[in-house]
Amino acid sequence: MSRWGLTIPLTGLPLAEHRALVDELPALGYTDAWTAETNGADAFTPLALASQWAPTLRLATAIVPVYTRGPALLAQQAATLADLAPGRFVLGIGTSSPAIVQNWNNVPFEEPYKRTRDTLRFLRRALAGEKVTEEYETFAVKGFRLETAPASPPPIALAALRPGMLRLAAREADAAITNWLAPKDVATVRAALGDEPELVARLFVCPTEDAEEARAIGRWMIAAYMTVPVYRAFHEWLGRGEALAPMNAAWAAGDRQGALAAIPDAVVDDLVVHGSPADCRARVREYTDNGLTTPVLAIVPGGGLGPAEAVRALAPGV
Repeated sequence: MSRWGLTIPLTGLPLAEHRALVDELPALGYTDAWTAETNGADAFTPLALASQWAPTLRLATAIVPVYTRGPALLAQQAATLADLAPGRFVLGIGTSSPAIVQNWNNVPFEEPYKRTRDTLRFLRRALAGEKVTEEYETFAVKGFRLETAPASPPPIALAALRPGMLRLAAREADAAITNWLAPKDVATVRAALGDEPELVARLFVCPTEDAEEARAIGRWMIAAYMTVPVYRAFHEWLGRGEALAPMNAAWAAGDRQGALAAIPDAVVDDLVVHGSPADCRARVREYTDNGLTTPVLAIVPGGGLGPAEAVRALAPGV
């Protein structure tokens, strides 16, 4: 397998204390460091640091919302990372969610497919050094040009959960990013995306042999994500609508504990990688055997391992 990514920053390890571990990642067999952007670190700052700490890692965002920065600022930040890590940076963009965009940032969450498409098209031109004046369907740009365009424009990866966005990724992006799926789901995603584009997925990995510990953690995470409309629709498309219906009903009624209890063990075991580190590595390889190009581990605390211990235990070279 050619790629084995890690999500940074790690839970429980302050960003300022990541340097030694990030420097070690290539020797452990990790090829990529990917960030997220929810309510913790922003997506770009950890990568700026990692670009200097580990000058061989591929660095990428998964994902930066297309709503929470203006198009020009998003192009500027992408160009900065591309300059810091020439040929090693991938810009992952996507819609994010109404909670992040609208509830936290006071930006209307409107026309998500069109906004993503328009942002992708703008970024292609801006990162190529063009002067952009364009009336897109969801925003307008007048006379923007990067002061210094990247010598090598970064690839753009598109967050895509269902066929429409997956087809857009296949047509106009360089890769697709998905999330919260089981190995058997990769074929469904590939059928919409096609066989050729790079397919990236963040995999939640809890390295503990205590299945009940892992399932308890996993239930909270699944309830938080799968009750969001876009993820609910994603899993209905993947065939989990019936299995998750009792959880969604309890959640909608305000019964949080009932919602957690309604999530079947089989669903948690499908969507959260857990077991011994060796079992976890084997499970990750099931994804790649089914057509996933780039697994990106998001390490969930468990099993008594500290963040650095877990990274080392889950490394592909172990």
